[in-house]
Amino acid sequence: MSGQKGSGARIRPTGRRRKKPSRRRRVTVVAAWTLAGAVVLGGGGLTLAYLRLNGNLKAVDINAALGKDRPGKVDNGSQNILVLGSDSRSGANAAYGADDGGARSDTAMVVHVDKGHRTASVVSIPRDTLITRPACVSDTDGRTVAGQSRAMFNTAYEVGGPACAVKTVESMSGIRMDHYLEVDFTGFKKLIDELGGVEITTTAAIHDAKSHLDLEPGTHVLDGEQSLGLVRTRKSVGDGSDLGRIQLQQAFVKALMEQVRTVGVFSNPKKLFDLADAATKAVTTDSDLGSVTQLTGFANGLKGLGAKNVHMVTLPVRYDPVDPNRVVPLEDSARQVWDALARDEPIPASATEKSAGDKGAAGGVVR
Repeated sequence: MSGQKGSGARIRPTGRRRKKPSRRRRVTVVAAWTLAGAVVLGGGGLTLAYLRLNGNLKAVDINAALGKDRPGKVDNGSQNILVLGSDSRSGANAAYGADDGGARSDTAMVVHVDKGHRTASVVSIPRDTLITRPACVSDTDGRTVAGQSRAMFNTAYEVGGPACAVKTVESMSGIRMDHYLEVDFTGFKKLIDELGGVEITTTAAIHDAKSHLDLEPGTHVLDGEQSLGLVRTRKSVGDGSDLGRIQLQQAFVKALMEQVRTVGVFSNPKKLFDLADAATKAVTTDSDLGSVTQLTGFANGLKGLGAKNVHMVTLPVRYDPVDPNRVVPLEDSARQVWDALARDEPIPASATEKSAGDKGAAGGVVR
């Protein structure tokens, strides 16, 4: 679930069942979508130890790197957020594989929040999607990265950092990304542990040595390590494809959204601070969200969203006829998806009917 060579501290790419607290004790800190990780924070609790929490945040000035050659900004109250998960193996993430000096966007979601902030549409972009990557300016060192045809989507982050990932999504969709959020392996695990785990139900056994996950059918409260294993699992579920893994990730994100609504921390200042501390350490944002005040204001507008208000799809794709390990966008169907977001409308069911995504056994394994 991001970073580049020499990046240092810059962006990287079973608990017990709890009783449901009363409505007045529900959490005022909302952690939303991540694959990586997407974490959104809100609520007055972030005023605690403001300087420490503010110092935890990492931010990148994507606007400066992208310049003016971008889709126009829509000023109707709707928002588009690119959420990336990092697959960096540097630092504390080394346990998940050798550090080759780079990172890719192992998980990517475009989150569109409607103008009334009552509903959201989430479009997962498969990491193995072959796209025409545009030329872009790296936000880390200012160098120009050449464009490439038939490039895997997740190489955009690898070669040019967050700005290149945003540039690529804007080129694909024709939609301006208002914000950028990123979370890495370690931050994701710590956040889940601070939440006390996430409850899911599996309808089939999941045994995956690579992701260190071993679950029998039934209800489980996953800790951070297990949650990371679930969103990384691929070969042991469904047809073993990345499209199946996306279905697991989407199911987990919805479970996470429901979980944060049942974590009673209002009467526990230490719990509230520890959760905020973990969350602000976990994320990297664009510079417009690069302070606790800005992030809190942004998240306060999203607090009304629950899992039932979020519609998740995979970008319509088909398997590449040249390389069956890759997928390519179904242009007409993908255009339906992006046009719906641009018009602030729900994604029509017809847009995904012919897609290889959102199908298969993996979608029913976790709920």
